[in-house]
Amino acid sequence: MSRSGYSDDCENIDLWRGAVNRAIRGRRGQAFLKELLAALDALSEKRLIAGALIEGAEVCAIGSVGRQRGIDMLKLDPEDPDGIAKAFGIAPALVQEIEFMNDDDFCYRRVTDEERYHCMRVWVEAQITP
Repeated sequence: MSRSGYSDDCENIDLWRGAVNRAIRGRRGQAFLKELLAALDALSEKRLIAGALIEGAEVCAIGSVGRQRGIDMLKLDPEDPDGIAKAFGIAPALVQEIEFMNDDDFCYRRVTDEERYHCMRVWVEAQITP
């Protein structure tokens, strides 16, 4: 299992997907996604790491927002979506979905950190409603 907490044995997948969709479409989710898009665009190096919020100067998608906000991400457990959700003011379902898209959606093919950045930026932009 990854830091997203997703696994192959999802019993209530319809309920979970509903929670994720509500988190993405909600006011807080949309505000966070817009902030995430801006944070991704502000990265000096267009690359994202997997499996951690921050490693040295490198960040994951959520980590890019944390860096912009000045959050001490070393105090957060990257495998604790509830703690991350509380620190960022978003739903745990949104944290887990973003972590999955950042880390695991690419597990069937090898990608570079630059490709991960590009794919995440495209995904985030597609989630923002006009």
